[in-house]
Amino acid sequence: MRVLFVGPSHPEAAWLFKALQESAHSLQRADDLRDGVFLATQEPFDAIVLMVLDVALYPAFQAMLAEFTLAASGAAIVAVLGAATAQDRTRALRAGADACFCQPYSFIEMHERLQALQRTGGTRSAAAVFSSTATFSAAIALNAPSLDVATRELVCGMRRLAVTRREFLLLECLLRQLNAPVARDQLIRYAWPEKDDVDPSSVNLVVSRLRRKLVADVPQVKIETVSRFGYQVSVSS
Repeated sequence: MRVLFVGPSHPEAAWLFKALQESAHSLQRADDLRDGVFLATQEPFDAIVLMVLDVALYPAFQAMLAEFTLAASGAAIVAVLGAATAQDRTRALRAGADACFCQPYSFIEMHERLQALQRTGGTRSAAAVFSSTATFSAAIALNAPSLDVATRELVCGMRRLAVTRREFLLLECLLRQLNAPVARDQLIRYAWPEKDDVDPSSVNLVVSRLRRKLVADVPQVKIETVSRFGYQVSVSS
């Protein structure tokens, strides 16, 4: 899932950012709400997580939620507050948030809510990232490749392939445009979001490793090189 995280320079924000990152999400970060609105217009995101811990900033945050809603282009908006009353949470929801959490919150619950919002709101990818049993059954019936977020596996028909976090992110980016080329620069931004400079050989290495795994375990899914552009995923019957 491509996530825009907007939060202050605070240990709690750093912890949540890292937790989302370790859950195999591709994250873009902004420290300021105004910068977050700008970034939300620059590329499509699946979710926008907005963390505001200072109670004094709640009114300004609620006023800006409408701007995020307009800029989000359908992305789920999750508000994460510090100490908050039921009235604070209600105001955030009325202002445009799809979900609202306050301290103390459960990361597991928040993560599952993100997945649920993506399932109910649709997904931008050509091949969805599934996590529910019912949706897995549909994917198996269609023999369509999908990603299991819970187990970090590629699923195609009855076959499953365990992958690393980096491989998961690269596959997720490719599966958003199944049977269509994806630019190398786009893959780097998605699969290496924490790095400003990535050697192209790093992409080649991950793709080569994935190809070996696919040939052995999921041969119907192939990663093809698109000369002077990037890669694409194709599926054979």
